[in-house]
Amino acid sequence: MTISDKKEPFILFLGDIAVFFSVLWVTLFIRYSSVPESSLFFSHLVPFSAIIILWIFVFFIAGLYEKHTRLLKGRLPTILFKVQMLNSVIAVLFFYFIPYFGINPKTNLFIYLVLSFFLILTWRLFGSSFIGFKYHEKAILVGSGTEVMELHREINGNSKYSIYFDSFIDVKNTNIPDLENDIFNKIKKDKISTIVIDFEDDKVESIISKLYNSDFSGINLVDMYKVYEDTFDRIPLSLLNQSRFLGSIYRSTHIGYDFLKRLMDVAIGVSVGIISLVFYPFVYIAIKLDDGGPIFISQDRVGRDGKHIRLHKFRSMSRNEVDLSKKTENKVTLVGNFLRKTRIDELPQLWNVMSGDISLIGPRPELPTGVAIYDKEIPYYNIRHLIKPGLSGWAQLYHEHHPHHGVDIEETRNKLSYDLYYIKNRSLMLDLEIALKTIRTLLSRTGA
Repeated sequence: MTISDKKEPFILFLGDIAVFFSVLWVTLFIRYSSVPESSLFFSHLVPFSAIIILWIFVFFIAGLYEKHTRLLKGRLPTILFKVQMLNSVIAVLFFYFIPYFGINPKTNLFIYLVLSFFLILTWRLFGSSFIGFKYHEKAILVGSGTEVMELHREINGNSKYSIYFDSFIDVKNTNIPDLENDIFNKIKKDKISTIVIDFEDDKVESIISKLYNSDFSGINLVDMYKVYEDTFDRIPLSLLNQSRFLGSIYRSTHIGYDFLKRLMDVAIGVSVGIISLVFYPFVYIAIKLDDGGPIFISQDRVGRDGKHIRLHKFRSMSRNEVDLSKKTENKVTLVGNFLRKTRIDELPQLWNVMSGDISLIGPRPELPTGVAIYDKEIPYYNIRHLIKPGLSGWAQLYHEHHPHHGVDIEETRNKLSYDLYYIKNRSLMLDLEIALKTIRTLLSRTGA
């Protein structure tokens, strides 16, 4: 079953309303540990109805009823988190400045704010599947190059996506008059609703205004790079040649986020660091029984702004140093293999987190010898040093073939695309996602 473009925003609107009012009932049930009486429910219904109306208005302003929100679902958690933070402020101010409803719902409001975020996110991400609707919009893909072809293969080869590329127009093999005619003819003939287009291409740039000013004002124009980023969870490396993208990375400021992240690093680092001391005697005994060598290894790594930092780990290899220039073999020990799989070898780095050298979440810090090579071979590689490195990161979750202690230009180039995705989209929600997926990886013992 397919929902038309006109019906979908209305269904999203009704779903949001239903979720917000349902959360009110659930909040009262949790708060008072019983089914709320009608008088209690209705005493909260009037003020919360006013809040819900304001929240829906904010949803409209944030573009949460536009078509791009279903095409780029990977951005929804971050978008909704920011919107609900604003809505939370609105709710607090509402009850503070309008104390005329006979209730002072401090605890209830807190429960409501938390529940509403998670339930509205669940509805937005999975609601279409729950009610039996499946989107498969006809779209045109306009662009050229390997990344465009990669996107075309992925979207058309997987039914989970909400669009299907009915046709692909290669701008390199098409002159401008034919390009315009091809696009307009396909829109008319095939009832196209979305055009995924490479806005950075010179040929495309010349017809963008005509598309906006044409009779097809209802057509949704979506940036190919945004769809690629949302599909593959990484930045297309071809964007590194675009000054606009590089400028957005350098200009981005996250003062509030950086402050909260540092607070969480210290709080979690201290608590987990103290608990981790329980493992130290057992690791000491295991390493000594294995090969009798030193327990710890200290390594220089490259941190924020390219500065060298000294990280500490439980030793897992036969030598106590890592030097990419040395040809002698440095094997993982029997105990070290277990320490790596369980990530116990990295527990001493919690003290680096507390000292501020690294964060819990961020791009993994590299060896200086490797960085010196990558800086020369990979354009803009040093962008990853704009922020603190971390114990776990986006690339560790999604880049399967990243080199550990060797030099691999091509795989590191791919890894950089994931690091840039994190740097560009970093937020508390993304950090939470990485943390939860890292824990899942550890529990399944698939980490290395």
